[in-house]
Amino acid sequence: MIVVLVLIVLILLILIINLRVIPQGYTFIVERLGRYHSTWGAGLHFKVPFIDRIAKRISLKEQVLDFPPQPVITKDNIVLQLDSVVYCKIFDPKLYTYGVENPLAGLQNLAATTLRNIAGEMELDQLLTSRDKINQQLEAILDDATDAWGIKVTRVELKNINPPQEIVEVMSKQMRAERERRQTVLEAQAHQEAVVSRAEGDKQAKILAAQAERDAQIALAEGRARSISLIYEAEARGLEALKQADVSEAVLRLKGIEALKNVADGRATKIYMPSDITNVVSTLGLAAESLGIGDATPVDHTPKPVKQPEPDPCIDEETSEEGKKAAEYTGAVNADLENRW
Repeated sequence: MIVVLVLIVLILLILIINLRVIPQGYTFIVERLGRYHSTWGAGLHFKVPFIDRIAKRISLKEQVLDFPPQPVITKDNIVLQLDSVVYCKIFDPKLYTYGVENPLAGLQNLAATTLRNIAGEMELDQLLTSRDKINQQLEAILDDATDAWGIKVTRVELKNINPPQEIVEVMSKQMRAERERRQTVLEAQAHQEAVVSRAEGDKQAKILAAQAERDAQIALAEGRARSISLIYEAEARGLEALKQADVSEAVLRLKGIEALKNVADGRATKIYMPSDITNVVSTLGLAAESLGIGDATPVDHTPKPVKQPEPDPCIDEETSEEGKKAAEYTGAVNADLENRW
């Protein structure tokens, strides 16, 4: 009875030991009698005791492989240190188990050699500015090569590019020179734009000033023309009014004398007298007498005798020759005036 119980306990213990619970994201490769039997996924599985063997436990999660820096030589013979990061996952556990002895080591060596080949076809400047291109080429080559291993390369990134120290110093000087050149170019462009803007401003200012002067001259000319037109219109209306008033000849002659008065105001250097001035004056005199204008006192046309100069008490007229000559001259003048009248 005890033996039966012991056997039962052993059988239960063996069954329990051969039960396997596989978590999500993992898979087991099972061999039976040394040969591949099946691939267990997530869940509960029973292994036949002493016949089946779990050959390998594989994670189906995406893995990140950070490979150490690798020395590469560029096309222009510069030695660099490049390290890459490879993202991959296992899509076929059987191929991963039986395709290659050490899949991750093989992937690392393959990434290093491929990176050397790609970098050897580029110069340093091209290599520094072509990260995306290198990543795409490296990913395509690694993914195609690892299909036989059951590995899917999802992404490849260049982590660091480490050139030699002397190259770094040269690049630093080149960068400084390039920045100084850009600064000089920008300053020259700014100066050019400032000069052009200033010239444009002066041009616009001169154009506006010329336009303002032109408008002012036009306005002044229009004002003068309007003023002259108004003056002529006023004169025409005055002449029309005189014509309608039927002014007499005497009034017109009087206006003519007033015009002569204005001409001979003492500031003119030349005086123009009409040829019929005598007729005008006589006509105005008759008109004045008939209209009762001015002084009506008749004019005395009798010549007045020349007043004899009073004798100087200090000079004897009878004895002085000069006194005699003066008396004779006075008498002659009085006689001549009497004869004329």
